[in-house]
Amino acid sequence: MRADLHLHSHFSDGAYSPAELARRAAEAGVELFSLTDHDTAGGNGEASKAAAALGLRFVRGLEISAYEGGCKVHVLGYGCEEGEAYRAFEARRFEGARVRAAEMLARANAHFGLALTEADIEAYHVRKDAPIHTMHVVSAFADRLGMDRSALYDAAFARGGAAYSDACRPSPEEAIAVIRASGGLAVLAHPGRLLLLTEEEQAAYRAEAGARPALLKRSTERRGALMDRLAACGLDGIECVYTTHTLEETEYFSDYARAHRLFATGGSDFHAEGRGRLVGIPLFEADAALSEALLSRRGSI
Repeated sequence: MRADLHLHSHFSDGAYSPAELARRAAEAGVELFSLTDHDTAGGNGEASKAAAALGLRFVRGLEISAYEGGCKVHVLGYGCEEGEAYRAFEARRFEGARVRAAEMLARANAHFGLALTEADIEAYHVRKDAPIHTMHVVSAFADRLGMDRSALYDAAFARGGAAYSDACRPSPEEAIAVIRASGGLAVLAHPGRLLLLTEEEQAAYRAEAGARPALLKRSTERRGALMDRLAACGLDGIECVYTTHTLEETEYFSDYARAHRLFATGGSDFHAEGRGRLVGIPLFEADAALSEALLSRRGSI
């Protein structure tokens, strides 16, 4: 079954509604999709209704923004029920997001000599029923400074930047625990994008091209150890087929999934037009076992 199990709407940092993503999925020939907004399942109801109207299969999803020693390690959750475990998690994420946004706002104002307010940031936070996101803060400062959002994020809001904050982020183990406690499947997102380096190592990686091969090898070794650790604590799958994964990475992660009896998933990580990603690309076929595991979850259609 052709699937795209990694899509973002305006409930987090995407540009379109869940219904519009469903339309684009149908147009692209996708048969099964999941909405995986950051730290919220708020758009799943709209996505499910749109999928049903279009004759698509759908599984509820979200993407938890977890961190490992300051490094992003996102975990996808599929088929989570909005019970006590999920509601407690969502409350912590909403509060943590507010703390983090306030910290980034203060640091960015000090760094750029500006005086933006929380109201300025909230103007970009369209969905008040979803947590405020780093890119809402970035967007406010980018427009005030006349800068490209991505360039500003890399310059000031990424790890090591003057406006960076990772306050109140859960660990990957905590993400897996809440997904499984909510009856869902926990999947490590885009492992090929993991750069598990200390802040000092990341600074050297950016500044010294000659140091990169050794640092990449170090990160790869740490990634292997992390994957082993997460597999042992309840991870259900790995996102093997992904927009920026090379063929070699796709094969490596697929082999790892088979060896550890994990599901191999795939998705585009689409957010908006013009960012080099398309709904339904790369092509991914969910096998019978994965399709059954996803569609057997409550709320799937």
